[in-house]
Amino acid sequence: MLNKYFRVIVGTMVLLSVLLSVYVSPNWMWFTVFIGVNLIQSAFTKWCLLETILVKLGVKKEGGSCSSC
Repeated sequence: MLNKYFRVIVGTMVLLSVLLSVYVSPNWMWFTVFIGVNLIQSAFTKWCLLETILVKLGVKKEGGSCSSC
């Protein structure tokens, strides 16, 4: 379940940042870069802030974590 929430949230954030960079300001592309850097960081450290937040909100860990995406 956690994996599903993670993918939906990250995918939405990436699409939103791309739309904002096209229609508002190219500087919104830095948000996309931030998301990518966090995904890379979580692959090496096995820790993800979004995972921690979702677990504290009560999402079950049974579906895996963002570090295993």
